[in-house]
Amino acid sequence: MVWINLFLFALVSAGYAALVIAAVNRIHGYPVSYRMLHWIRQGHDLVLVGIPLALVWFLGIQGPQLLRGGSWSQVSGLATAVVGGGLSGLLIPLCSGIARALRRPPNAMVRSQSRIIDVAAELGYRPVGKGPYQSMIRIPFNQIFELEVAEKEFRLERLPAAWKGLKIVHLSDFHFIGTVDRAYFEYAIDRARELKGDIVVFTGDLLDRQSLIEWLPATLGRIEAPLGKYFILGNHDWYLDPAEMRAAMKELGWQDVAGRTVVIEREGSPLVIAGTEMPWMGTHPSFEGTPEHAFRLLLSHTPDNIGWARQQRVDLMLSGHNHGGQVKLPLIGPVYSPSKYGCRYAEGLFWQPPTLMYVSRGLAGKHPWRWASRPEIGVIRL
Repeated sequence: MVWINLFLFALVSAGYAALVIAAVNRIHGYPVSYRMLHWIRQGHDLVLVGIPLALVWFLGIQGPQLLRGGSWSQVSGLATAVVGGGLSGLLIPLCSGIARALRRPPNAMVRSQSRIIDVAAELGYRPVGKGPYQSMIRIPFNQIFELEVAEKEFRLERLPAAWKGLKIVHLSDFHFIGTVDRAYFEYAIDRARELKGDIVVFTGDLLDRQSLIEWLPATLGRIEAPLGKYFILGNHDWYLDPAEMRAAMKELGWQDVAGRTVVIEREGSPLVIAGTEMPWMGTHPSFEGTPEHAFRLLLSHTPDNIGWARQQRVDLMLSGHNHGGQVKLPLIGPVYSPSKYGCRYAEGLFWQPPTLMYVSRGLAGKHPWRWASRPEIGVIRL
């Protein structure tokens, strides 16, 4: 066995995996049907398994027999190009890791602190339900029940004096599917209620199983805010019955701001709250007719709408969708992020003048696996 060649095959396979994952990430940033995404993911799995097997068989055991002492001089030009293509794919995680290492918090960040809660320990049991993917919960070091309550304070130049001190509780990506049981979400809502936000917002991906809409009264139905509760839906909701979800949320006192704007006032000073579910549903909201000098808060399920938000002079944009990648690798960071920008906006704070954007990791996910990317409840003070 020529171990150096086997190691090289592993690098080539990792490079092709990076190329395929980068393509799949970006495809998920577009309104592709659930059925089509299923077949794309099947192709993704086939490539990740097939490439290393093909390298071992056609180059390692057969052909030039590189795993049996064969020479690279016997490798054809086409095979050499295939190997080179895979090695070039390693630039993707390399560049991503360097970019993450060089990134610094924007100057708008005044204060950031968080606390980690072991929900299973607090409840006295692991709140595992009867949904799919239960085997993932048993993956070693899974942090799916380690809830981070993240408190941030931002300084924004256009914030009127009347709105200083505004506290926003940011919830996102509940993905009710049944695998993580309702008790987990009820516990999280209890913590969110303790934060006593002036405004509560939800930025999409409520359900992955339509029947679990019955969980809403015991979860999002129990939270209140003096200046209102505002929501949009996400792409996973688009796959199901969003009309029923909107009706249920409205019955519980939540205001749907998808494709529209709402103006609220404090001491005569207006603040505009808007929402967008693009590219999956509806249209972008129009700020025409709203006070020109008003502070603009945008709820957007995907951070991919940052370019549009900047054009509209949005001051603060709150998003979810990418879950922080759910799993982060050492040095590299997140690998999977369903965005046209790949992992660039997987989580955290970004200053894209004149817009400050915060991307939440969300509270759960369709697949119950978190590692170095804990579920999150955010509270933002301006």
